[in-house]
Amino acid sequence: MLKNLEAIKAKALEELKHIASVKDLEAWRVAHLGKKSELTNILRSVATLSPEQRKAVGAFANDVKGMLDMLYKENLTAMKERLYEDMETSAKETKGEKFDITLPGRPVSAGRLHPSTQMLREVCDVFASLGFQIAEGPEVEWEHYNFDALNIPADHPARDMWDTFWIDQRDDKGERHMLLRTHTSPMQIRVMEKTKPPVRVVVPGKCYRYEATDARHESMFYQIEGLAVDERITFADLKGTLYEFARRIFGQERRVRFRCDYFPFVEPGCEMAIDCFVCKGKGCRLCSGTGWIEILGAGMVHPQVLRNVGYDPEKYTGYAFGMGIERIPMLKYGIDDIRLFYGNDLRFLRQF
Repeated sequence: MLKNLEAIKAKALEELKHIASVKDLEAWRVAHLGKKSELTNILRSVATLSPEQRKAVGAFANDVKGMLDMLYKENLTAMKERLYEDMETSAKETKGEKFDITLPGRPVSAGRLHPSTQMLREVCDVFASLGFQIAEGPEVEWEHYNFDALNIPADHPARDMWDTFWIDQRDDKGERHMLLRTHTSPMQIRVMEKTKPPVRVVVPGKCYRYEATDARHESMFYQIEGLAVDERITFADLKGTLYEFARRIFGQERRVRFRCDYFPFVEPGCEMAIDCFVCKGKGCRLCSGTGWIEILGAGMVHPQVLRNVGYDPEKYTGYAFGMGIERIPMLKYGIDDIRLFYGNDLRFLRQF
């Protein structure tokens, strides 16, 4: 073991000759004096030696450790002094310019949340205050949850509404059943499968659709889905919840309009619009002259969807809604191109 200590000492001294920076010196200290160094392991094992060996090995190991520790401190002090002298020399050589090395450095720019993340948190806070829980689910989803259990079987024409990214994983028949989720609605099924009513949940997350990008469409975007299931839930509960959401996000004076619309997993279905907050309902470019801006789709949960998760549609009813998160800041701030959210242009992102 004494030979090992001699080898450790010689190796450390040789390496120290080639060290020229504080960073390398710290790495040298960790390698030879750190908790996992060979020298530290020998010191820990001294107690297992015989009394004669313990005395000799312990004394020599402590001498080596003390010497290396002293060399480390001496070299560290010398390097810091040289660095300070170099800074002073550099300051003196600066022509026509005064430089005070005691001044603090330039502050590092602080980051900020992406506008989509800001809006997502704001929307989640609104629904959390209304008694909804927040749930997240997988972005790579099974066809069963994304379509079948939501009353959209393989031959349903509604599947044409989603241009789907399929995962190239096939079964024995050569069919694909895994995909990038086209909406956050699959979590409705996952939550209901594991939860007995009452259910009140909102699901934020990314969705993917294979479509050409333009000012209003992106292949990846954020969506938030909401679901409430209980006894005696009616359309009036849906309207009251969404009306309160619109007032908190867009202003207390907002008026809300509901109109019938088609969605496969709700019956009846509707779209919700708010009066244009720019023209106050008179008609402008933002609202295409109608005075109304469509915000989201919603409706009462289809009885077949409740059956698919084992709920009795004669006893339980529910409502669901979904909206694109980017659409809300686009309307609030007059953003005319969804691609700006993902273009990584700091001139745009720093505005929010």
